[in-house]
Amino acid sequence: MKIKFIGAAREVTGSKHIITTNEGKRILLDCGMFQGKGLQTDGMNRNLGFDPATIDYLILSHAHIDHSGLIPYLYKGGFRGSIISTNATRDLCSIMLADSAHIQEVDVQHFNERRVKQGLPTVEPLYSQVDAEASMKLFISLAFDRRFYINDQINVKFTNTGHMLGGAVVNLELLENGKKVHLAYTGDIGRQHNRILHPPTAFPQCDYLITESTYGNRLHPADKEIEDDLLQIVVDTCVKNKGKLIIPSFAIGRTQEIVYVLNNLYNKGKLPKVDVFVDSPLSVNATDIFRMHVDGMNNEVKALLKYDSDPFGFNSLHYVKKLEESKDLNSYDKPCIIISSSGMMEAGRIKHHLANNISNRHNTILIVGYCAPATLGARIQEPGLREISIFGTIHPINARIAKIEAFSGHGDYNEMMTFLSCQDTSQIKKTFLVHGEYETQLFYKNELEKVGFSNIEIPASGDEFDLHE
Repeated sequence: MKIKFIGAAREVTGSKHIITTNEGKRILLDCGMFQGKGLQTDGMNRNLGFDPATIDYLILSHAHIDHSGLIPYLYKGGFRGSIISTNATRDLCSIMLADSAHIQEVDVQHFNERRVKQGLPTVEPLYSQVDAEASMKLFISLAFDRRFYINDQINVKFTNTGHMLGGAVVNLELLENGKKVHLAYTGDIGRQHNRILHPPTAFPQCDYLITESTYGNRLHPADKEIEDDLLQIVVDTCVKNKGKLIIPSFAIGRTQEIVYVLNNLYNKGKLPKVDVFVDSPLSVNATDIFRMHVDGMNNEVKALLKYDSDPFGFNSLHYVKKLEESKDLNSYDKPCIIISSSGMMEAGRIKHHLANNISNRHNTILIVGYCAPATLGARIQEPGLREISIFGTIHPINARIAKIEAFSGHGDYNEMMTFLSCQDTSQIKKTFLVHGEYETQLFYKNELEKVGFSNIEIPASGDEFDLHE
């Protein structure tokens, strides 16, 4: 059996890892989009590094675009195998991939308008909404903890990671040379105390481990006071400064978590009387999917549902779908909260809200999640930065830039190691660290070695390993 690492290798986006069995079957773990490197990103996404038609199965850890976003491109390139995921991941992909295609189509249209004026040839989007819709027909979705037999040599079981709705460890069992080999791919690891989702659960013992390392050198601050922290920022911005609180947020997971906290504040009578806008059609649709998958929620949410039928809705909350309604927020002259995607600020309606609000000293831009290096979200947080380019226009940064790290959906290195403690390290023959910046991975590798992990590899893109049994 061989494993080749293509994406999320010494970086945090573009997750793609190929397993080739001794029988010649090719299994792709995730098919994520690279994000945050400008024009370089487009080339990285178009050059997969393999022929899509040679892939037999795609097994998906979760629906975030950096793990799923190139599925329609894979289909467009000739992939016709099965896509295996959890039920919630399949439901989320049905809206997220279509949304990704729509964003590309709109962006390319504007890009081509400029190219035509310059006498340059036009370009095509990576894929269309037609490709996204067609790729959904390849999905096979499973409940957690149910073993699915792909064929006589390969079976898979998903166990919960608590990172996002439907997020799972891919537990593969492969028959190689008459022996069973157990490989676990964690995808992204959530936190032990997520405000909405069921906490991560232990996964079966593996022989080979592929695991993330996004926050491999960081510890999150204690999040017991997160409601108070968010409330204080709302009061300072909307009540004292009469300004707007702009929250760039991932449409899936993070937005629902913020709305859930605001809903709790509303139920307690603490939330100031300001309008809250969730300006993202994807967030609106995703919230409906969250309502469908109550089984994925933690006990606190299930208890809340006994007296609050909708933890993602309250009287002053408005979900914005139509573009005209989104544009109207530019001229909305009252204090308010605007939650909009994307979380890394690289695309979507949030860029327009930033452009219209970042120069006003009464406003606050609140960072609530990880932003990959080179993204707009990362640049905006640079200490002492006085101005920023958005849509090619320079904007002075007069708004307050605030941050609440406790909203992060990624576990820190202690939380990740706690999650991995279900494994007997003496039985793991090799561990591969993916989905992290290289310096971060070196730190995390050292921490893992302290608790008994050995034979830890940090693969670069293109590295292939032959696993002998």
